[in-house]
Amino acid sequence: MTETGKPAPKKKSGWVGVAVDYGPIVLFFFVYKHFAPADKSASLQEVSAVIYGTLAFMVGAVVALAVSVIRFRRVSPMLWLSTALIVFFGGLTVLLHDQFYIQIKPTVIYLMFGLALLTGWFKGKALLKILLETAFEGLDDAGWMLLSRNWGWFFLVLAAMNEGFRHYLSFSGWLQAKLWVFLPASFLFTFAQMPMLLRHGLAGEAEPEVTGNTPHE
Repeated sequence: MTETGKPAPKKKSGWVGVAVDYGPIVLFFFVYKHFAPADKSASLQEVSAVIYGTLAFMVGAVVALAVSVIRFRRVSPMLWLSTALIVFFGGLTVLLHDQFYIQIKPTVIYLMFGLALLTGWFKGKALLKILLETAFEGLDDAGWMLLSRNWGWFFLVLAAMNEGFRHYLSFSGWLQAKLWVFLPASFLFTFAQMPMLLRHGLAGEAEPEVTGNTPHE
């Protein structure tokens, strides 16, 4: 209990945090693959598969938000914004029957987060600490600044990658890239930050918290 009598927010545990962060996109992938036609020239069935996948994505995102509230007693600003944009762009995809909107959504989020983090870094503010609404145990201000800078540049790289995949791959190829390129790249980038974080005071027992709070779109 805190001094105000309110229960302290729980820390994300490993697998639950990963499920909250990445469960919706995995659900999107499997629902789309289930309904996608074998014949890619069947455009109406392809559009229907995209719509079903998008609906599942939206529901999964809202459920993940609810789990975060119930299990961890808090929702970071990053998760609030990501969920709102998923529902917004997903709604446009469903209403207009156009997959463009669900594909452009990651680019918008990556650019927003990347530019915000780098702007904060240039101004001497570690916005990532605010966006995640958490403080990794022992991490000093210099560590937060470096982490904000590194994730800012990485988000811009992801935005460029999403645009490349969106323009040059089929929808199915783009969706597979989300799972087999973007997610592994995010995990690898997160693990690559660990030596720097440990040098800046991160407690060894806080390492699972870092991987459970990976920034994402």
